[in-house]
Amino acid sequence: MNSGPRSLGIAALTAVVLGTGASVVSAQEYSWKMQSFWAAGSTNQQAFERFAENVEAMSGGRIEIEVHAGGSIVPRSEMLDAVKAGILDGMNCTGAYFVGKDPGFTLVSDINAGYETPEQFTAWFWEGGGVELAREIYAQHGAYYVGPVMWGAESIPTKEPIRSIAEFEGVKMRSPEGIGAALWRKVGVGVSTLPGSEVYTALERGKIEATDWGTLGMNDELGYDKIAPYAIYPGIHSVGSADISINLDTWNALPDDLKAIIEVAVKELNRDSLMTNALLDAEFVAKRDPSTLINWSSEERKKLREIAQEVWVDWATKSEMSQKIYDSHIAFMTRIGLL
Repeated sequence: MNSGPRSLGIAALTAVVLGTGASVVSAQEYSWKMQSFWAAGSTNQQAFERFAENVEAMSGGRIEIEVHAGGSIVPRSEMLDAVKAGILDGMNCTGAYFVGKDPGFTLVSDINAGYETPEQFTAWFWEGGGVELAREIYAQHGAYYVGPVMWGAESIPTKEPIRSIAEFEGVKMRSPEGIGAALWRKVGVGVSTLPGSEVYTALERGKIEATDWGTLGMNDELGYDKIAPYAIYPGIHSVGSADISINLDTWNALPDDLKAIIEVAVKELNRDSLMTNALLDAEFVAKRDPSTLINWSSEERKKLREIAQEVWVDWATKSEMSQKIYDSHIAFMTRIGLL
């Protein structure tokens, strides 16, 4: 938790009093505990660890972040509550886990079958008013949304090739609750919203036949290709977003220069995450039998977007924040020619 100002050491205090070494002495130091929703050792967890290292380096050691992998302190679905309560000082998570608190959270994390690239989604946040809306909804739950962290367009691992919307009918598939689950139900999928930690076993035992999880590289890194050998790639349905969020009181207590450092570090984390995941995708694509990669036609992609728009409209009615975020997405997608 935020330790607030720490006592200066004797040597540092002497330097301040004598006016020597002032450039290396900070008036405050903060020690934070932050958890991600990523698995230990994964490509995304490693990027999160680099974020913590960057913050410490750029702040001259004034902020030290103790990094924890997904589920190591609190379950992923409880991370926002833990940040609000001060059990965690901050998190690298996604709003998809907090749909039960406000349906608008899912529209902050993804508008399924909407944006075609993570660059478009990132632009909505920084140029289309998305960051301001994200900060509004997170503040209602005791957290400050610093900025988005993308990982790329997601793939869908499947036990059998699926080349069209019609072939999804009757398929048992895991999807996180929210717009994604609503979209898949609309096209006839038997949706299971089991937690991510249970996906591999469920696929292995045949309880599900496909999963909405991550990019091709993220999925293959976890070994999904061994039990669900086909993949819809490039992705058709999701350009997801996580975030860095900090306890609201902790954030408000920070001096402006440290706030600026964290904001810059989050933008670098977004770039790092996209770059490393793109490389991971390329490496795993190169290892695959090309016949296992199912690239949907432009006609099928268009059909999916048309169905998705019906789901978006329905989702917008679920809360005041949902409507505000939906309206912002529609305005921005229209502005850049997606609608």
